[in-house]
Order: sequence, then structure tokens, then C-alpha cells
Amino acid sequence: METPTVHEPQWWRGAAIYQVYVRSFADAGGDGVGDLAGVRSRLPYLSDLGVDALWFTPWYASPLADGGYDVADYREIDPAFGTLAEAEKLIAEALDLGIRTIVDIVPNHVSDQHVWFQQALAAPPGSPERARFWFRPGRGEHGEVAPNNWRSQFGGSAWTRVTEPDGTPGEWYLHRFAPEQPDLNWDHPEIRREHEDVLRFWFDRGAAGVRIDSAAELVKDPALPDYDYEAPHAPDEPHPYIDREELHDIYRSWRAIADSYPQPRALIGEVWLPDPVRFARYLRPDELHTAFNFGFLACPWDAVELRDTITTTLAVHAPVGAPATWVLANHDITRTATRYGREHTGFDFADKAHGIPTDLELGTRRARAAALLSLALPGSVYLYQGEELALPEVEDIPADRIEDPMYHRTGGVDPGRDGCRVPIPWSGVVPPYGFSPPTAEAEPWLPQPAAWARLSAEAQDGDPASMLTLYRQALRIRRDEAALGDGPMEWLTEEADGAALGPRVLAFRRGAGFTCLVNLSDAAVPLPGPAAAEVLLASGPTPGGLLPPDTAVWLRTT
Repeated sequence: METPTVHEPQWWRGAAIYQVYVRSFADAGGDGVGDLAGVRSRLPYLSDLGVDALWFTPWYASPLADGGYDVADYREIDPAFGTLAEAEKLIAEALDLGIRTIVDIVPNHVSDQHVWFQQALAAPPGSPERARFWFRPGRGEHGEVAPNNWRSQFGGSAWTRVTEPDGTPGEWYLHRFAPEQPDLNWDHPEIRREHEDVLRFWFDRGAAGVRIDSAAELVKDPALPDYDYEAPHAPDEPHPYIDREELHDIYRSWRAIADSYPQPRALIGEVWLPDPVRFARYLRPDELHTAFNFGFLACPWDAVELRDTITTTLAVHAPVGAPATWVLANHDITRTATRYGREHTGFDFADKAHGIPTDLELGTRRARAAALLSLALPGSVYLYQGEELALPEVEDIPADRIEDPMYHRTGGVDPGRDGCRVPIPWSGVVPPYGFSPPTAEAEPWLPQPAAWARLSAEAQDGDPASMLTLYRQALRIRRDEAALGDGPMEWLTEEADGAALGPRVLAFRRGAGFTCLVNLSDAAVPLPGPAAAEVLLASGPTPGGLLPPDTAVWLRTT
């Protein structure tokens, strides 16, 4: 495959970006934990897959209380993963293959082991060290009640009380996630300066962009009022800790830094907002370049809802001139093959539960069709590691092996997210499936299912019917077809080119000669267009010119 150019000034508008969860990608050291050396050894695989960029979830020094999203030092690589020198080498080696690197920034909070928080614990109430965080006295006669009723994303209160240096019960600190992740106070100028320096640190080392974790949660109402979780939040009423107006000034300053480089760096936001208009405000020309499309990710496998989501997404992005993004899965979400094989095919954290029946064969067939759908839509696309292998969610991890705080903070009620983080099977017929070297004595940090032998990259390589082959072919076509990636899109009518498609078939055209159809109905439909239409790629067989249910096809027509 020809190495793509890396000098496109707005590469993020149509890039295919592969998410690397380092702990679970490839273990070169033999300790059961993925590392940067393992990623470097698999760069040829990623190049052959055909991706344009790699997004790395946090690889920084961390106690790993939340999979690395509890950062202790942004300028050091966690020793379990390697060294800063190895990260620099990885960035350079990937770029030699035409693959850019995106690093993860977690501005809402740090680790409780971060030097700033350790200084805050050692300092008295009211000190400058505590001003970097949200330390407050408790309510109640003896300060025994949390300062307000805010909830943690991981269950329970968002406040933890500290023991003061003299041994007495003391103030409380805010953590919208785990207690090991104290929230930073973005009203403090030092917090802003530090993060701007961190951006420059990684941009100077060749990072082509940053993904911003929990991008809409940084700023809090300094009054810290109680929040009514039972009443719907009015869009015109400021939320105490989500989507506050001050955020936009922060991202304008970040955009100025990103644009100051000869090859501008990209800012990519994790922005969960139900209001599409407020979501689009983060994508104005002087703020973020792109943001994750969670509406599409969470959308059920339903033609009407998918079409509405796609149409709304494009309409919201158009006024601000930003490209849309499309993603089916990530390190927090139930894997696509499992999710699409259930009665309820959408995603909501509140709906996660144990023991949900799954038709994996059906889910995989739909995941194949969804891959062609997402790769044909206008904008950039994200591919979570292992999706190209059709890996299912692992739902039988022993309780004593689960690490995710979502599981532990809810007393096991929430299954947690470890099921989508199980290490990748590369080769062989028994665990660790080439994830670790043959001489490794340690097991992978999460157990791999015995049934994964048939899903390894080695087993799928060269198999024309495999998911890996489908993704390789689709990404190659996506790169070669000028109409794909960024650009316009036109929905086709239900009776496109004389073929009666019906309301449960998605059909759209990109450019003059490329058409994508996805059949979400219960019956096969005839392929539209002239008899000479060329089938570029299909997610499954199309016998007799018919498109079966849960199947997608790419056509070239003249």
C-alpha cells in the first residue's frame, strides 16, 4: 500500500483514526500488560490495516485506579508502558509509515498521587495548595455531611473527606469520577498555564493532536449548589458542572496554541451533550476541530433512528464548518458485535446489566454492515482496537480479576468496562494468543476467552470472509475513492434508480458515482442502479443482485 501523505493541512477532517488502549494492545515485555514496545512491533499491522492516525488512551505515569485516566505526571510515561524516549520513537516511527499520533489529555482531574494533590493533603485548609482543587468544609454540626449532593460518575457521592495532618477529620474534596481522581479548580490560573504547557510538550514531540477527556466538565459553579437530579435540566439554565460558558475561553486559548504550529495540531473533544446546538458551539472555528459523535455511537440498529441521527449530525456541524465524526465503540462502550446482537441495540450506561441475552452471529453480521456505513459517511471515523477482529464483549471475567471502578463503586451491579478491554488476540490457539511473548510467565492482565483462537489476527489474515479482511478492503477503498472521507452526501429516495428500497433501507450517494446501501429491514431488497453497477464491497453475500437483511454494500455507478 502506498504510504499516505502526512502534510495534509486539515487531515482530521476525513481521517480514519485507530484507538489504542495500550494495556491491552500488545505486550512485548512479558508481564501481561501491553506496552509501547508492543505497539511499535505492531505498526506494520496498523499500516497494512490502512489507518491514518492512532489515538492513545493515557500512557502517562499513573496508579491506574481508572485505567490511566488518573494521571500522576503528564511528562512521564508510566513505567509499565515504557519510557518517554520510547514514546518519542513510537511517534516518529508511526509518522514514517504515514500514521499520525493523538495523545489523550485529562484536564478535569488528576491522580490523588499527583504532586499537587499530595501537597494539598499536607497543607492546611485555606492554603494555596488546596486552592488548585475543590476543598470545602462539610455541612452538619461537625462537618460530617458532604458539601453538596453531587454524584460521582462511578456511583456514590462526588465528595470524599480527608484526614488533616493533625489526624482530625477535615475538609472534603470533589471528584466527579473516582476518589483517586480529584477535580481541578479551573478558576485557578496555574491550572490553565500547566495544561497549556502540557499541550506544547506533546506537540513539540510530534503529536498531531490531542483528545480531550470529559471536555464539557472542567468548569464548576464556584457556589457549588445542590443539583436536582430528578427534574429535567432546562437548556437555558446553567448546569453547575457541565457545559459552562467559561469552557469556551479555555478552548480558544488551546486552539491558538494548536494553530501556532507549522502543521496545525488537532483538538478533539469528548463532549457528551444532549443539546446538539450547544454541542456545536464547541466546534466554532476558533475552538475545537472535532468532537466525538456519541449520538451515533449510542444509536440503536434502526433505520429511522440512524437516518435521523446522521441527518441531525450533519446539520449541526454544517453552520460551524466542522467535520462530523463517526464511532461505533471505544474503551468505555459494550463492543459492537455484542451490542447489536441484543434486543435493545442502543447504548446507555444506565442500561448496563449482567446476563443480557445476545445473538452473537446476528450482532457480528450487523457490526459488519455498520462498519461499511460508518466508513462511508462524511467526515472522520474512529475504530476501537479489536473491532476489526469482531471481538465480542467478554462478560464472564471473574470478579477477582475485574479492575474497573464502575464495577467496584456499584458493588458489582454495573458490569463495568473491562469486558471491552480484554487484551487483543494476535496468533496461536491458546491464551495469550501472541499478546505476550512465548516466554512470558505472567498471564494477561485480563483473561482472554478460549473461543478467541478463531478471532486472532493471524486466523483472520487472508480469509476473504473475515472482519479483518473487510476492514482492510474498506479502508483501502475509502482512501482511494475521492468522494469518501470529508465532503458532501446525498440521501437517495426510497425508490432509488427504479429499485423499491423501502423505509428501512439507508441509501446515500457520495460524489457522482459512489453509493452506499444498508438494509435494516427483515427482507432482501434488490440492488438499485443499472445492471452494470459495480459492487466495490459488501459486508456479506449479495446473491442474485439482492441485498439481504443486516447487510451493507458499496456500489460504483456511472
